[in-house]
Amino acid sequence: MFDSNEETCWNSDQGATQWVLLEFPQEVRVSEVRVQFQGGFTGNTCRIEGCQKDEAFTKLADFYPEDKNSLQSFPIHGGALVRRVKIVFENSTDFFGRVIVYTLDVLGDKV
Repeated sequence: MFDSNEETCWNSDQGATQWVLLEFPQEVRVSEVRVQFQGGFTGNTCRIEGCQKDEAFTKLADFYPEDKNSLQSFPIHGGALVRRVKIVFENSTDFFGRVIVYTLDVLGDKV
């Protein structure tokens, strides 16, 4: 998912509400999320949440990917400063609720 190798991926367990948690070494201002799913295993309703190191997560944005294999991009407005980011996949196009991600990029600026 982070190694730029198209042959590796992250796959969730089955069931609703799967997530990926990222922690940064310093504050960042997230401006965009890019994600590439395996078609048929796409998150339908997704959100990005963020927080400082020891705080509760708050929603930064909702996003709604298409069920396809290509890289998709979602702008994040608002400019919140965060140390931790959680990408939440509330449901999936897969009957069993599985999600498969080949690429996940969180873009922004160091603060």
